[in-house]
Amino acid sequence: MFLLLGMGAGVGFLSGMFGVGGGFLMTPLLIFIGVPPAVAVASEANQVAAASVSGVIAHWRRGNVDFKMGFVMLLGGSAGSAIGVLLFRYLREIGQVELVISISYVIFLTVVGGLMTIESVRAIIRNRRPLTARRRLHRHYWAHGWPLRLRFQKSKLYISAIPPFGLGLIVGILAAIMGVGGGFFLIPAMIYLLGMPTAIAVGTSLFQIIFVTSISTFLHAMTNQTVDVLLALTLLAGAVIGAQLGTRVGAELRGEQLRALLGALVVVVGAKLGVDLVVTPDEPFSIGPLIEH
Repeated sequence: MFLLLGMGAGVGFLSGMFGVGGGFLMTPLLIFIGVPPAVAVASEANQVAAASVSGVIAHWRRGNVDFKMGFVMLLGGSAGSAIGVLLFRYLREIGQVELVISISYVIFLTVVGGLMTIESVRAIIRNRRPLTARRRLHRHYWAHGWPLRLRFQKSKLYISAIPPFGLGLIVGILAAIMGVGGGFFLIPAMIYLLGMPTAIAVGTSLFQIIFVTSISTFLHAMTNQTVDVLLALTLLAGAVIGAQLGTRVGAELRGEQLRALLGALVVVVGAKLGVDLVVTPDEPFSIGPLIEH
């Protein structure tokens, strides 16, 4: 119990500090201590939602939440969660859900973490140059000119609603299959694709994660029956406290410093999962009942 409370508090701290749900770290940790991947994914989504609620309150007080952008992403996230849960159920029926979860973590964490770290280091180097040598922080991409353009006052953007909806859709699928809030993917996309300021991207990401992970938890409980209520509540208790402390620490760091630290952390977790996939386990054989359909 104390181990789980400590894990929840630690991941909640990172959630408030970096603006991510923390599922990308908590789910592998639960798997490392012996929780079945299917249960870890479904139960962790509840803890992600709780940590995000605690974190978003702190960011809302600082005016760093774009609710309009969050609602657009939430529409895509709701659809993505439903698709992801159905896909999760299919993978579980054919006995491949654990392998898919592990491989998905290795690919997403390594690629996203590596790109985030490289870009953050470049941003830190650019900020040390004279002002005349700096590039623009925001660029307009071809996707910004798509139909259904909306004005997002808080983010100072006038772009199509389709890219934010698409990002929400992807995050919803990730939340259902991997038990994550998707912040490790969503925040870089919001900054570099949509052009949102880092502080607002962090707060808005947490806002969207609350509802997407809640929907994912509910659908998993109803469809797959893989939610461990006691495990989820224990992680939740620690996460709420940790997220408040993390938000205060994160407010003292610059945006590029936050991205660099998060990128390095993501790469380390992805590397650990990758090693576990290829090394010989302590018990190479598993014995269990065979259920014929």
